[in-house]
Amino acid sequence: MKNFWRKSWVISLMSLLIAVLLVIYVNYSQQGFLIQGQSERTKQTANKSQTISVPLQVSVDTDKYYVIGYPEKVSVTLEGSTALVTSTVNTQNFRAYIDLTAKSIGEHSVRVKMTGISSQLSYSISPKTVHVNIQRRKSTTMPIQMEYNKNAIAEGYKLGHTSVYPQQVEVTGARSEVDQIDQIVAKVVLPNGIDHPYERQVNLIAEDRNGRQLNVVIEPATAKVTIPISVVKKTVKVKIEPKHEQTDKVYSLTAKSSQVTIYGSEETLAKIKHLKVPVDLSNVASSTVKTVTLALPHGIVKANPSHLVVEVKVENINDSKKTHGK
Repeated sequence: MKNFWRKSWVISLMSLLIAVLLVIYVNYSQQGFLIQGQSERTKQTANKSQTISVPLQVSVDTDKYYVIGYPEKVSVTLEGSTALVTSTVNTQNFRAYIDLTAKSIGEHSVRVKMTGISSQLSYSISPKTVHVNIQRRKSTTMPIQMEYNKNAIAEGYKLGHTSVYPQQVEVTGARSEVDQIDQIVAKVVLPNGIDHPYERQVNLIAEDRNGRQLNVVIEPATAKVTIPISVVKKTVKVKIEPKHEQTDKVYSLTAKSSQVTIYGSEETLAKIKHLKVPVDLSNVASSTVKTVTLALPHGIVKANPSHLVVEVKVENINDSKKTHGK
């Protein structure tokens, strides 16, 4: 058997078999790599289409002119290799613009242009053209007016001196729009029944005489409004008024506190000299202590304290006569 493996023809046959197997393995491996490489190249070279929204820029002498009517953004559809489209969308190193540098004052239809797009990409823009109105630019300074619903303030509360900051703003726009401005207004909507100071940052609006909002730029665009809301107070004495006494008893009522602070409108407070506190004695047969909720007159919104502690001493009439007779 050992002599068999040593024969030259056996060795040659085994070498050939090994060589064939090696060729098959190498060929299979190369095909695998080729397929994988082709797959990667296919992904990179496959076409892709994507639509994005981009700002529309305006080329114009902004020191002299003001342009209205054009959209803030346009839609751009990019088409090309997946890798290039994805890269372009992510970086957005391009811009959509309209060139008005050679246009005169008035209305124009102009084509939207693109710059910064790779020549290997195709693109389309929507809309392709836009309508613009070029006008003389005008800037002016105007005071801020405040509007708010006074009827929302809770009954009995009073309104303090309102304020707005800043007190005036700079308004810029087309001369035809700026000339129509009647007021710059900060509109405040107070919640119903509000009983505390109100302070907010409010958007500013430019209006004409008919209340129509005008297309201008206001700087700053917001203002801080302060609306003080408070209530007047007054300290008065309490007047205990017993009610429904039993005829066979004698009552002596003493309040733990002789005064109370009441809150309300100045007009109502001026009319009140003391606060009546009725105490129901219909079910009181012996000495006790009652806690009475204060009944507030119309126009009085609250009292401090809101309850009054009253000490009630009770005697029978017969006992009272015997005591006084001695």
